[in-house]
Amino acid sequence: MIIYNTLTRKKEEFVPNEPGKVKMYTCGPTVYHFAHIGNLRSYICEDVLEKLLRFSGYDVKRVMNITDVGHLSSDADTGEDKMLSGAKREHKTVMEIAKFYTDAFFADFAKLNIKMPDVVEPATNCIPEFIHMIEVLLEKGYAYKAGENIYFDTSKLDKYYVFGNMNEEDLQVGVRDDVTEDTNKRNKNDFVLWFTKSKFEDQALKWDSPWGVGYPGWHIECSCISMKHLGEYMDIHCGGIDNMFPHHTNEIAQSEAFIGHKWCNYWFHVHHLNDETGKMSKSKGEFLTVSLLEEKGYDPLAYRFFTLQSHYRKPLTFSYDALNQAADTYKKLKDRALRIPAEGDVDQAAVKEWHDKFAETVGNDVNTAMGITLLYDVLKAELNGNTKRAVIADYDTVLGLKLLEETAAAAADNGEDVAEIEALIAERTAAKKAKDFAKADEIRGKLLEMGIVLEDTREGVKWKRAE
Repeated sequence: MIIYNTLTRKKEEFVPNEPGKVKMYTCGPTVYHFAHIGNLRSYICEDVLEKLLRFSGYDVKRVMNITDVGHLSSDADTGEDKMLSGAKREHKTVMEIAKFYTDAFFADFAKLNIKMPDVVEPATNCIPEFIHMIEVLLEKGYAYKAGENIYFDTSKLDKYYVFGNMNEEDLQVGVRDDVTEDTNKRNKNDFVLWFTKSKFEDQALKWDSPWGVGYPGWHIECSCISMKHLGEYMDIHCGGIDNMFPHHTNEIAQSEAFIGHKWCNYWFHVHHLNDETGKMSKSKGEFLTVSLLEEKGYDPLAYRFFTLQSHYRKPLTFSYDALNQAADTYKKLKDRALRIPAEGDVDQAAVKEWHDKFAETVGNDVNTAMGITLLYDVLKAELNGNTKRAVIADYDTVLGLKLLEETAAAAADNGEDVAEIEALIAERTAAKKAKDFAKADEIRGKLLEMGIVLEDTREGVKWKRAE
């Protein structure tokens, strides 16, 4: 398997620290509002990566944090905590806000068929781990106290800009609107590890620490949560491209200063989903959420399909015209898959051949668009029905499009009389038990005339629409 490593800025063969096992971390949401579909593009792509690793035979442990404290509204350690801002907006407590939007986030996961991470850890669960890391960084001379806060000293590093696409001049104070000078810092790129109440008197969540009552900075949580569950050596760290600097840069700085060796070998960054005016955000125009798409009549999996048609390392522009086209294509693809007759013995050699082809093709830097192309190749291939269905089911463990699943609601929407169909199926089952095979065949034929294809399985008779 080959992935593009943002750290080295090139494609590399993926080799985990421990053969056959993958330790994977994905930056989770700050749960102060609903996730917009741009945020969710990253989680869809990370979900495909995890499923592709499993498809390729790896045992994967994936950890995700939930940011419920410490993420300020500016990357420069200024502004209000986003969680406190959300609580004020909705006249709730911070923990009520965190619970509500965490639940909403994972409801979107379910709608988009994103696998739940093996471990989900809120930042507020790990205050002792944060304090311990900060104490070690102070002892090692990588951190200092100033203005009652604790800062990481970036001047102590041989190289701070590890991702390489920037230099010190890029982030001089005043160059960006969201950068405000903090006079407590020794160096402009230093970042806060622990805020005391001297910084924000009205902070809702505070804890005792050796440096006074306060709360952690944003960056430290991912370092501590990942090490708590994955240890000191991580294989893949994922996130949106906007997290590369400063968040992931600061994670690497504090983590490697703390443990004294390289922390993570591969970095996987998903590019932005843009609307036609630029980067999508919660503050611009119509707030695009999965629920809003549902209200407009879209299947959330049509949005998943839309994202898979593009490569994760390219910006993707959203428009309703583009989504309409993707939704139509997805429906037609699913209809074709559902119409495949359940006939013939599964050719296991053919299934393996197509499995290996998918692993090689999509395994070249998570090329989901080529994975969809392979689906069409399977549909056209000289394979019997059950073999095609087995290959499509295999591919769908990665693509997550539920191509062979049809709901009763979908059947009803197509005008079928479900009660009549099920009565005929029951009559056919009784005829077979009575060994009246002529009548059973007659009923199957009648159902076929109605456009219903039957599949006899160990669990009983299943049916689906024919074209």
